Amino acid sequence: MSGDRVRRRRSPLLPYLLIGPTVIALVLVLGYPLVDMVVLAFQDMTREQLFSGATPPWAGLEQFRRILGDGFFWTVVFRTLLFTAVSVAVTVVCGLFTAMLMHRVSPWVRAVLAGVLVTVWAMPAMVAASIFRWLFDADYGVVNWVLSRLPGVDLAKHNWFTDPWEGFAVIIAVVVWGSLPFAAITLRAALAQVPPELEESAVLDGARSFQVFRHVTIPVIRPVLLMVTTLMAIWNFGVFNQIWLMRGGQPEREYYLLGVYSFIESFAVNRYSTGAAIALVTVVLLLAGSVVYLRQMLRTGEIE
Repeated sequence: MSGDRVRRRRSPLLPYLLIGPTVIALVLVLGYPLVDMVVLAFQDMTREQLFSGATPPWAGLEQFRRILGDGFFWTVVFRTLLFTAVSVAVTVVCGLFTAMLMHRVSPWVRAVLAGVLVTVWAMPAMVAASIFRWLFDADYGVVNWVLSRLPGVDLAKHNWFTDPWEGFAVIIAVVVWGSLPFAAITLRAALAQVPPELEESAVLDGARSFQVFRHVTIPVIRPVLLMVTTLMAIWNFGVFNQIWLMRGGQPEREYYLLGVYSFIESFAVNRYSTGAAIALVTVVLLLAGSVVYLRQMLRTGEIE
């Protein structure tokens, strides 16, 4: 009895002791930079204060008035939202299709597909961007060469990045390439949890394949599908590496998303406080996305 009493007395503190090191590490690694960014967004730092170490003058809400009153900022926000919506939709659809394919093939084919997906997932963003830059190169690109073999198509010397719509299509392809493995493997695990007897009963009742998928499969995997969609939206909203690498470190204004815009304002134009204000707005929008994710998980019963 005494052992049970001690165990009950210690159990309330045990979870906090276990998670304590992780919380401390997050506070040290993420907390200080975030607080420093918030403070910087309300100051007016120039290169003079940066190199001298002097405290920048307090600017209050001036940085936010500047960016919120700038029409180009709202263009970048709309572009970021559109980019996120399209890239997430393509990733989830392709990931679900790949997961269903893995679910239906033989075990050895499934193992090969899983190995390929893990290899793609492990590929650094710099390597993936270099490959796609070569594929879509105007002079030696494989894509132009293959498409030019089609009747009535001439894409010789075609530059895909002259038109931002075409350029963003290529960048979305890079983003989807890197995020597809996570979506496919996660959704494949969800499909494995669908009870076969439910699908068999629906077929016996006369349901077609699409009806079985819509009314049986989707309701079962909906929590995982929502989780994948929300996480992809959060990740793709802050895309930076793919755009920066695909444009050779010099993205044009037509290719600015919020992450790129904040970096350019901070380290190219040397408006450090303006860049911090843009980054802070981005963080607030990402936090809003995180709140939506948590509400979805609570609603679907994933978090008690």
